Amino acid sequence: MKTIHSKYIIVGAGLSGLTTAYALIENGEKDFIILEARDRIGGRIHTKNGIDLGATWFQDHHTNLSKLLDDLSINKFEQYSKGKSVLVYNTMAPAHYFENQHNGPSAYRIADGSIAIINKLASVLVDKIHLNSIVTNIVEGQDTLTLATENKTYSAEKVIITIPPKLASGIDFSPRLPENLLQTMKSTHTWMSNAIKVGILFDQPFWKEKDFSGTVIGQVGPVIELYDHCNYQENIFALMGFVNEGLRDTKAEIRKERILSYLEKYLGEEVKNYAAYFEKDWSKDRQTSCKNLKSVYMSPQYGHEVFRQWHYNGKLLFSGTETSPVYGGYLDGAVHSGLNAAKKLLNKELV
Repeated sequence: MKTIHSKYIIVGAGLSGLTTAYALIENGEKDFIILEARDRIGGRIHTKNGIDLGATWFQDHHTNLSKLLDDLSINKFEQYSKGKSVLVYNTMAPAHYFENQHNGPSAYRIADGSIAIINKLASVLVDKIHLNSIVTNIVEGQDTLTLATENKTYSAEKVIITIPPKLASGIDFSPRLPENLLQTMKSTHTWMSNAIKVGILFDQPFWKEKDFSGTVIGQVGPVIELYDHCNYQENIFALMGFVNEGLRDTKAEIRKERILSYLEKYLGEEVKNYAAYFEKDWSKDRQTSCKNLKSVYMSPQYGHEVFRQWHYNGKLLFSGTETSPVYGGYLDGAVHSGLNAAKKLLNKELV
């Protein structure tokens, strides 16, 4: 089997990996390839029919992401929150209705969906992304690392692993990684891994016409968070939110009926007149989650110092949002880690 050689290899074509690749291109470095396990790019950014079933929001203090959006000439827009929002304390008691105080945007979304930033980053990476390439083994040589996938072998001077640390711990490393690094990888919670998201398309934004914001919050129902998800151009009308994990093992049709009935109770019978309905259970996504899934209700710790170090004598670096000491677990953390990895590869400040 012929080995494909590249100066650098990036494992993972999510936001972090693509940011690194984009920064390399911008700084004149073209000798690299990206290995992506999925049959698509984007990782935990996944936009379907205008609905972000993965990473969605960011805020003013997420300056790394905001600057990258500006550099790519991608618009942002404010999360819609005007009108009455619903807070459900108890499904047997009346809901509490409230209106947000508009002292500035609570959150922003990316125009044309979160996938817009992925597509723009990838537009300069022609032929550099190898899809359906699951890395199974990484072996250290004297001057290179050799990576094996199901049907190809690659080698590189330096490798950046951007997939979640817990998943990366499943790669067969030779020689074995230091025990403290492996244990940290295994214990680092994978952002998004236990989320179930639901998106519902409508012909009209009936909730706006009824002076509802589209926001429904409550830990006791089938949907624990719901928000307006109409697009930037306001020609796609949708609601999107998070499903209660207690419904994970319920049959799909029963879960769907419970969700729609619950939302009908608080937003109106128009909910049942949907145009399309989507779900994404990230725990079932083998490139995000793993078998020993644990729900995390406290903010997980990200950006462990062990991820800031080179391994294998300066040939291996871990990146990705879970490794970022700056807003780890957010889109901004992915961008920060991606830029930081490029800076370390180039050993200089980025242009």
